[in-house]
Amino acid sequence: MTQHGSALHFRDFLDELLDRGDAVRIDRAVDPHLEVGAVTRRAYETHAPAPLFTSLRAGDAGLRILGAPAGLGSEERGTYGRIAAHVGLPPHSTPREIVEKLVAAMRAEPVPARPVPTGPCKENILVGDDVDLERLPVPLLHQEDGGRYLGTYGFHVVRSPDGEWTSWSVARTMLHDRNTLVGPAMPQQHVGMIREMWRREGKPTPWAMVLGAPPAALAAAGMPLPAGVSEDGYVGALAGAGVEVVRAETNGLYVPANAEIVLEGHISADETGPEGPMGEYHGYSFPHSKPQPLFHVEAMTYRDQAVLPVCAAGVPPEENHTIWGTMIAAEATGLLRSAGLPVDLAWCPFEAATCWMVVSIDREKLVASRTTQDELVREVAEVLFDSHAGWLVPKVILVGDDIDVTDIRQVVWAMATRYRPGTEYTFPEAPGIPMVPYLTAEQIRAGHGGKSVTSCLRPEEFTGTVRATTASFATSYPPKLRRSVIADWAAYGYR
Repeated sequence: MTQHGSALHFRDFLDELLDRGDAVRIDRAVDPHLEVGAVTRRAYETHAPAPLFTSLRAGDAGLRILGAPAGLGSEERGTYGRIAAHVGLPPHSTPREIVEKLVAAMRAEPVPARPVPTGPCKENILVGDDVDLERLPVPLLHQEDGGRYLGTYGFHVVRSPDGEWTSWSVARTMLHDRNTLVGPAMPQQHVGMIREMWRREGKPTPWAMVLGAPPAALAAAGMPLPAGVSEDGYVGALAGAGVEVVRAETNGLYVPANAEIVLEGHISADETGPEGPMGEYHGYSFPHSKPQPLFHVEAMTYRDQAVLPVCAAGVPPEENHTIWGTMIAAEATGLLRSAGLPVDLAWCPFEAATCWMVVSIDREKLVASRTTQDELVREVAEVLFDSHAGWLVPKVILVGDDIDVTDIRQVVWAMATRYRPGTEYTFPEAPGIPMVPYLTAEQIRAGHGGKSVTSCLRPEEFTGTVRATTASFATSYPPKLRRSVIADWAAYGYR
């Protein structure tokens, strides 16, 4: 029997969005060539419901596309509702509640995946010469893209040659031809690390890609867990049950049983093809392709009326910010707390395109620690910039815990009024992801640079003294009066 629940079953997740109006069926004929991308981008930028395209002008009849699967929603439906549904939380959950659930799962005992004989992902099976990726409605998402991207909201499955480490990791793939994809497998990415292990043995890498995965599995695949940690156990801890998996048709890997689409094959040890350009998570598209490894597809299995989820990357917010950024924030929060630092919460503001991490500092613990600003900055940098999470995010901002780091308005206010020139510390030797748009060509080649920690902590916050208080509704009026004003809001004439 198939697992159910929004965190463990993509169809349940989709039905939940449709039922509460956070997804909308589009039954008119829509072209995957740019039109799907245009509608999806507008949905992101207006906080509109996720578009479910049910009548597509390319691909086999009956196949569907879901755009903006983790875009932000309206305040009425739950701004973070689609993100919350990925981890089994109610639609009006707050960012802090989502992060704390992710952190708790990191501390919990892993719950292994559970093999089952078969599952919905096996309803249609194509192997060998029958494989034709053109049967899928592969979209061209931006007019500047160098090709059509199939894997924008799915994850790779690879396993180390000794079988000890199975990695589920998010990375994009572009259509190369009818049975081949092309995409990045950087040495710092887990898929790249495992590919290198197989290369040293002179073999291609057995590989699968999962599209329309259990939402908790997709979220976990986007979390920068340490190398060697298998994400499938984390999914079980996060969802409260081991995710059901089935054996692939051709290479012995295991994939989620109720996935919408599964591709199987291998990553070439030496073949490459041009990939990109593509509209990127940082909001830019640079005009060049790059040689990237080829992914050979030897089998494809999929559900009846399969749904292909897509992310039309670009200016925030989209899934690179809402899911990837949230998972990075949870990992960073756990690392900083485990290191004994006085950290309340780490958060990657969606508006900053996963280029900022804002860390709120528990001011009581800060005073008790008897540390200095220089010491605190150095300790934060050591913990973060030596981690996978810190490799991904180049700029860290420290603020007191009176600032809600999940509210970009408060973060901007803190930056404007508490940052003092001279309190930005640079770490030019720290390694970082080469996709950050402001890096120079030399920094990209070197694999480091562009990293900083900025302190917006006021000097008195290290000693517990008070120089100024905040003037706001929350701080400047007695609690009884605040409650009365809120209760009488409609009586004042407000909606």
